[in-house]
Amino acid sequence: MLSLISQAFAETAPSAAPAPQGPASNTVEGALMQFVPLFLIFGVFYFFLIRPQQKKYEQHKTMVEGLRRGDRVVTGGGFIGTVVKVEGDEAVVEIADGVKVTVVKSTITQVNAKTEPDASPKKD
Repeated sequence: MLSLISQAFAETAPSAAPAPQGPASNTVEGALMQFVPLFLIFGVFYFFLIRPQQKKYEQHKTMVEGLRRGDRVVTGGGFIGTVVKVEGDEAVVEIADGVKVTVVKSTITQVNAKTEPDASPKKD
């Protein structure tokens, strides 16, 4: 039994010569190659998620900034109405005859019908 244990230890003893390592294992190139998949994943996320969301945000921002009286809009709550007045960050929307609600302009999700700016000269 004792010889069996001695033989098992002899088989697991480390060899005197270290195993040869690959040529790029300790170089800077080898370290940088480990980060390549991380950079690729970040690039995919940027082009498929972040960039389209930024474009969508910019489109919404220009839509909200271009709101004017008479535009037919849809709010985030699902109300459909006509813009009566725009003041700062708020807009007054008429959702039925005589029913006016004040909404924050950023909650307007869609402009269904855009009114044309008044091209006629103003009379003083």
